[in-house]
Amino acid sequence: MNTDVNTETKVGTFVLVCLILLGVTVYYVGNEEWGRHLTPYRTYLRYAGGVAPGSEVLFGGISVGRVTTVRSWNQDHTRIEILLEVKEGTPVNEKSVAKLGSISLMSSPAISITTGANSAQRLTAGQAIPSQESVSIDDMTRKLSGIADSAESLIAQVQDELKGISGKAQALLANLNEATGPANRKQIAEILQEVNAMVAKQSPKIDQITDQVLMVSRDADSAINKIGPLVDHTDATVMNVNSTIDQLRDPIRQDLAQLQSTMEQAKSLIASIQSVVKGNDDNIHETIENLRVATENLDQLTDQVKQRPWSLVRIRQPKDRKVPQ
Repeated sequence: MNTDVNTETKVGTFVLVCLILLGVTVYYVGNEEWGRHLTPYRTYLRYAGGVAPGSEVLFGGISVGRVTTVRSWNQDHTRIEILLEVKEGTPVNEKSVAKLGSISLMSSPAISITTGANSAQRLTAGQAIPSQESVSIDDMTRKLSGIADSAESLIAQVQDELKGISGKAQALLANLNEATGPANRKQIAEILQEVNAMVAKQSPKIDQITDQVLMVSRDADSAINKIGPLVDHTDATVMNVNSTIDQLRDPIRQDLAQLQSTMEQAKSLIASIQSVVKGNDDNIHETIENLRVATENLDQLTDQVKQRPWSLVRIRQPKDRKVPQ
C-alpha cells in the first residue's frame, strides 16, 4: 500500500512539474511572439504576388514582423492595401521602400523593406511606407517569350547574312589564290629584283644626300650657337630699356603733374581775365570812344595847321582881303 502511494506521489509530482514547465514555456513563447510591442505600418502595391496575412516582413533582409491584412484599397481599387506590423524600434524612415520579395527562390513571398537613409526622418506608427513595384513571374514569362520570338527571327537573319558572308569569303579566297598564282608570283619577284637593283644603283646618291643633311644639321647647330649670344645681348638690351623706362617714368610723371598744374593755373588766369574784361566792358568801350573822338579832333587840328600855319603864332586871324574891283 505504501509502495502504491509513493508511486502515485511520484507520478503526480512529475505531472505537476511537467505542467509547470509547459506553462512557463507557453508564457515565454507567447511573451516573445505576442507580448512584444509592435508598430503598425501600411503600404500599397499593384501586384501582391501571393502575400497573405502572416507573411514575413523583412527589413534589410532581417525578419522584423508579419503582414496582418491584405485587401483591395477602397480609395483606388487598382492597388492592394497591405497592413503590417514590425518590431518596435525598427528604423523605418521616409527613404525606405517596400516591395515584394522573398527569402529564397523556394520560400513563400514576403514584404521586403529597404533600410533607406540614416539622415531621413523616421516614419511614425500608421504611416504609409513608399512602395516599388516588382516584376511578376507572368511579366517575366511574357518578356522571355518576346525575347525568344525576337531571337528566332534574329537567328534566321544571321543565318542568311552568314550565307552571304561565306559566299563573299569564298570569292575573296578565290581572288587571293588567283593573285598569288605562279604568274603573279613571277611578276612580284621581277618587281622586287628591279627594286633591289634601283636601291643598289641609288645608294651612293642616298649616302651623299645623307652626308649633306648631316652637314646642314651641323651648320644649323653652329648657327644656333652663334645666335645664342645675340639673343642674350638682346635680352640684356631689353632689360636695360626696361630699367631706363622705369627710371624715366617718375620724372615724366612729375613733369606731367607740373604741366597739368600749370595748365590749371593758366585756365584760372584766363578765367580771371575774362571776368575782368566782362566787368570793365563799358569803361573799355567809353575809353575807345574817347580815343576815337580825340583822334578826330587831332586830325581836324592837323588840317587847320596845314591850311593856316600862322594860327600857331597869331591869336587873331587876319581879315580876308577884298578883291579889287
